[in-house]
Amino acid sequence: MIVKASDAKPLAVAIMGPTASGKTAAALAIAREQPVEIISVDSALVYREMDIGTAKPTAEELASAPHHLIDIIDPLDAYSVMQFRTDTLRLVAEISARGKLPLLVGGTMMYFKGLADGLDDLPTADAGVRAALDAEAARIGWPGMHDKLRALDPVTAERLAPNDAQRINRALEIIELTGQPMSSLLARREKPELPFDLVSFALEPSDRAVLHKRIALRFDQMLGDSDDDGIVAEVARLRARGNLSPNLPSMRCVGYRQSWDYLDGKIDRAGLRETGIIATRQLAKRQLTWLRAMPDRIVVDCLGRDPTGEILTQLKGLPS
Repeated sequence: MIVKASDAKPLAVAIMGPTASGKTAAALAIAREQPVEIISVDSALVYREMDIGTAKPTAEELASAPHHLIDIIDPLDAYSVMQFRTDTLRLVAEISARGKLPLLVGGTMMYFKGLADGLDDLPTADAGVRAALDAEAARIGWPGMHDKLRALDPVTAERLAPNDAQRINRALEIIELTGQPMSSLLARREKPELPFDLVSFALEPSDRAVLHKRIALRFDQMLGDSDDDGIVAEVARLRARGNLSPNLPSMRCVGYRQSWDYLDGKIDRAGLRETGIIATRQLAKRQLTWLRAMPDRIVVDCLGRDPTGEILTQLKGLPS
C-alpha cells in the first residue's frame, strides 16, 4: 500500500478533467503499472442501461481493474453528492486495506468538491419559494432565470448551464431564504479533514479548439451511423420502458436530453448532432471552470506528448 510517510494516512489519487480529455485511458494505463482499484466520479456512469451516451468503459476495460460506482442505480432514481461522499469514504478505506491504490477518476466536479470540502449546511428546500421561482421561470424561461442568478451570484451562475433548471432554482431559492449568494455561504464553511491524503491530477487542454474536435468526434461515435444503433437506439429502448421522463436527472445527461427531443420530433438528426456537440462543449467549459477553482490540483496537458507518462512519473515520486 502506498502511504504518506509523515502521518501514515493512506493515499488516494484523483484524475480529473473535462469530457474527452483522456481520463479513462490514463486510469487504465496506471492500472497496468501498479495495483489500483478505480472509483468512478461520474454522475452518469452510476446509471444502469446507459452505456453509449455515457461512454461507459467496455467490458474488457472494466475487467482490467476493479471498478466501483458504475451501474449502481436505475435511471428512474437519483444519486446525490452525499451518497457519493459516503460511498467513496468507505471505498477508499476498503481499497487501502486491501493494499491497493484508490484511483478516483471522472469529470463530475461537484462530486470531487463534495468529497474534498464536505457537504454544505445550506437551508432546506422551501416549497413555496420553489413554486414562485418555477412560476417566474414559466414566464421568462430558465435562461432568463440564469441571467437573474448571474446578477445576484455570478460565481454560481458561471458554473451552471442556462437550462439547468434544478440547480438554478436551488441557487435562487438560497438567495431568497438567506439574503446571501450560495457561493458566499459555501466559501465560509469549515473544510473537513479527509481520512486519507488526496493527490489530484487535472487533465486540461492547452488548446481548447483541439478538445472541441475530440468532443465532436466522440459525439459522432456515440451517434453511430443510423437511428438503429448508437445513442438514439439506446434512448429509444429507455423510453420504451414507459416509466422514464425527460425531467429525470438521468435523462438530463448530455446526449440523452437531445436524443429525447429528436425522438419527440423536436429536432432532426442534424439538429441532434449540433445541439449534442454544443451541450458537450458547454459541459467541458463548466468542468474547466470548476477545475480552475481547485488550487491544489496538479495540471497535466491532456494534449501533451505523454500525459499518462507524466502522471506516472509524478506518482512514482510520492513518498511510500
